[in-house]
Amino acid sequence: MTITDIAKLSGVGVSTVSRVINNHPDVKSETREKVLSIIKEYNYVPNNSARILKQSNTKNIGILVKGVFNPFFSAILKNISTSVEASGYTMILQHHNNPNDLDTLVGFIKEKKLQGVICLGGNFIDIKEESFDDLDVAIVLLCVNLKTQKAWNSFSTISIADDIAAYEATRYLIENGHRNIAIMLGDRDDLGVGLIRYEGYKRAIEDNGIEIREDYIIYGEYEVTKAYEKATSFLKENKEVTAIFAISDMMAIGVAKAVVNLGLKIRDDISIVGFDGMDVAKYYEPTITTIKQPKDEMSKMSVDLLFELLNGETQHKHILLDIELVEGNSIKKIN
Repeated sequence: MTITDIAKLSGVGVSTVSRVINNHPDVKSETREKVLSIIKEYNYVPNNSARILKQSNTKNIGILVKGVFNPFFSAILKNISTSVEASGYTMILQHHNNPNDLDTLVGFIKEKKLQGVICLGGNFIDIKEESFDDLDVAIVLLCVNLKTQKAWNSFSTISIADDIAAYEATRYLIENGHRNIAIMLGDRDDLGVGLIRYEGYKRAIEDNGIEIREDYIIYGEYEVTKAYEKATSFLKENKEVTAIFAISDMMAIGVAKAVVNLGLKIRDDISIVGFDGMDVAKYYEPTITTIKQPKDEMSKMSVDLLFELLNGETQHKHILLDIELVEGNSIKKIN
């Protein structure tokens, strides 16, 4: 029997059970009585090490970011940091490139004695319900890869349907007459959102009777410079390609630079679609068509949800936000 089991049986969140166990005042009397009755009925004994960890915590909120520099995450991070610091909590920021995102997150929580954490990016396909047992911490995963969308009770998620978004981007190119469509992914071993977006791209290609070509995959490593270099080499060798879908706007800008430097024209020779809806896509000339993620809504919602969990005001939620295809001037319609 774990604190997660008690939460399920009580119909409340793990953080609420923790507050009852630690005799916090900010729990409704009827909720407290219900949780205590479940604890008594099942003879639950709280894990002492977890309680000691919690009692030694200061008011620390952790932000764990996958990757050293991601402009999309930077935009979200700016909004999150403002909200966290305004609440009177201390924000602890940590970037990482470790392959095991779950272990890194758990280690971060324990080392920094966090009360709550927002995780930006990462691969959590191996996560289990018991992964956060004995950690009395509010956890919100933002823009991560989960293998399933089950109703997890030990953490919350906020994300978009990356596969559907990539499908829409690819289908938009196909509807405009393109059939030789390359995709620029991040890293070759990316099991996060890059893999999901590639699945969406593949499905759109297959659904429209187009052959999947492995040689149409480019790895831009989520960097402008790398994207420029890889796109330059690719376009020299694949002159039949008429469009490139880059799974980040920064890589789309690298592709655009490669097109221009090769003496080609964006749209007329090579159509480009990006992903994220960053300002750089809007102010580039020509403007880059992109899939817009609701970054402002994501950042506000993640902080609001985190503090609701900390205050025992809600149970864990799994929220899927809408995306929007923003048309620019980077797509040519082929008759």
